Order: sequence, then C-alpha cells, then structure tokens
Amino acid sequence: MNRIIKTLALATCAVTCTASTAGFTAASAEVSLVSGCKAAYLMDFNSGECIYNLNETGHMPIASVCKVMTLTLCFEAIADGKLSLDEMITVSENAAGMGGSQVFLDSGLEYPVEQLIKSIIVCSANDSCVALSERIAGSEDEFVVRMNKKAEELGCADTVFANCTGLPRETQYSCAKDVAVMFKNLAGYSDYFKYSQIWLEDFAHPDNRTTSMTNTNKLIRRYSYCDGGKTGFTNEAGFCLACTAKKNDLRLISVVLGGSTSEDRFESTVKMFDFGFANYKNKIVLDKDVTLNDEFAVTGGKKESFAVRPERNSYVFSAIDGTPEITYNVKSYAVKAPVVCDDVVGEIEVFKDGVLADKVNVVAAESVAKAGFGDYFIRNAKNWAI
Repeated sequence: MNRIIKTLALATCAVTCTASTAGFTAASAEVSLVSGCKAAYLMDFNSGECIYNLNETGHMPIASVCKVMTLTLCFEAIADGKLSLDEMITVSENAAGMGGSQVFLDSGLEYPVEQLIKSIIVCSANDSCVALSERIAGSEDEFVVRMNKKAEELGCADTVFANCTGLPRETQYSCAKDVAVMFKNLAGYSDYFKYSQIWLEDFAHPDNRTTSMTNTNKLIRRYSYCDGGKTGFTNEAGFCLACTAKKNDLRLISVVLGGSTSEDRFESTVKMFDFGFANYKNKIVLDKDVTLNDEFAVTGGKKESFAVRPERNSYVFSAIDGTPEITYNVKSYAVKAPVVCDDVVGEIEVFKDGVLADKVNVVAAESVAKAGFGDYFIRNAKNWAI
C-alpha cells in the first residue's frame, strides 16, 4: 500500500554555482576557500551532496590519507564478525620493519587489535597498518586487492591503491572527490570516533616499553567542531588532509590534497568548514520519536490498527534560504498479529524536489497481541449492534 502523506517547504539560500551533484548545485571553485592546495572537495555527510570542489577528479598521490581505506576494511571486518577489538595479533618481521611513521612494533610480540587501530588513527602508524592487513587478508598484497575492490564498490573510479600505508608507489593515486567518498564511508562507523579525538596517548608494548602518540590532525584542538581526520605527507604528495566536523545536525566532510605547507591544508579546511556551516543546514524531516499521523492496519490482532514511527531520523540538506519541496511516499507491508514494538512494518521514501533523497524503515510504535475468540466475539457483537 503506497500513499503520499505530506508536502513541506524548507528554506535555503542561493549560491553562485558551476557544478552539480545529485540535483544540488555546488559552489564554484571561483569562491576563494582554498589556498596553496592543488585539489579540494567539501560535501554534506548525510546526503553526499557537494558544496565545493576544486580539481576534484585530478589524479594525484594522497600519501597516508590512503589509510582511510585501510581503516575502513578494519572496521568492516569487525562489523562482519571477522575481527574483534580484543583479539591479539602476532606482529611479523615484515610489519615491524615498515618505515615512515610508526609505533615501533616488535616482531613476534602480540598486540590487541584495538591498540593497532588506535595507533593508525592517532599517529598514522605504518607498522600497525601492515600487521592488520596481514591478519585480515593473509598478506598486504591481498589486502590491497580488497582495498581496490572496496573503492570500486563505493564508485571511486579515480583511485588505485598499491599498498596499505601510502608510502610512495608509482602505481597508486586518488582524487579529492574519491577521498571524500571513502572518508564519508569510514565516518559511518561510530567506533572510529572513539579514537579520532585522542590528542596525546602512550602506546603500551608487551615488553613494557611505551611509544608516545600525538594526533597528526591539529584541527582536533584548533577547530571546535572537528572530531576526526586523516593527514598525509610525502614530498611527492605534498600536505594532504581528509577531515570531518559537525555543528548541530550538520556534519561535513572535507578533503584538501597537494598542499604546499602544512598550514595550507589546515587553513583551507577551516575556510571550507566555515563556509559550509555558514551557508547550509540539515533540516530534520522525519523524527524517530514522533509517530506518523496515520496508523497501519493489522489482521488477526486485538486491535485493527497500530501506531507507527520512522526507525531513524531523516534529514534534508539545503542551503540556508532556499525552498526545496519535500514529499513522502509511505509503503505499509501486510502485517499479521502479533506485532512487537519496533518491528519493521513498512518504509517511507523521502523526496526532495521530486528526487529520492532517503529511504527509512517504518517500525511499530506499539505492540499488538494476537486476537483470541473473545476479541472476535466482541468485535462481531459491535458490528451487529450497528
């Protein structure tokens, strides 16, 4: 059963634009948001809609920012039950011998998965990346195959990985837009944020050594809305940063690549975030704590209908002063008693200006027990009375 239940108007503001993503116009690169960087991208986290772009599909090295995908596969393995945070991993000589940024793992010693993941997020530890890649895929080479497969699944057509660390290789590259898409996916794992805001912490080794870890993302301390990010630097790639910040209901994802200096990447990211928060918003259009106006029918229950609500909140991204039209299409499933509160009983499609923007499950807001003989007798008696 389908039905349009409501149309709303939301306010937004017009911006000079040249590019378009999913029916939404992105601010032109002529707006001076980025300085000293070769490429940039700013998007809304929820919708993935582009706010700002500069050379967004240009192929270039991204250094340690490639660890966004390394971490994605780690959290994906945990979500799939193939890896656990408290599992102990024995470090190979290959992993312990990684150069660049590291926490100086000892080969032959065991480390918990959680500590290894934390060291990648906080201080970009190459040795931890390889140790985890070998555990998840058997070898770094096989892990890289999975990195490229995941990038393809996410629609990142301008990305090729050659290792899990970002150390220089001729055959690897990405682009600002693809990095934003990959980082958006990583930020969808809530456990990532358990570690992304750590500024300073000691990494404990089994032999009682400690290695001091300092977060390479300075915006954790310098920008109040920032709660995660991944830096990268090599002479070839320049200074890079994928970052996220949240203000009220609006979370943004930003990427800058090829910065001339470290400050270029941080200052440009702050300018993009400030622009996004000043000009755009997420408007809640479905509230999981508010029941729908119409109840759903149920057969064989003590009641003939029951209250329903959205399973989660739904937001529509818009500029501050515009007027997108929001409509809803509610689909109710055939439901038989008994119904348990929070059972999925339907779906709501949310349309922004006629384009599908979100799909949200409809769940029961109350339970309905199965009808007994007495219930049917009373119900039929009422009909006879009529």
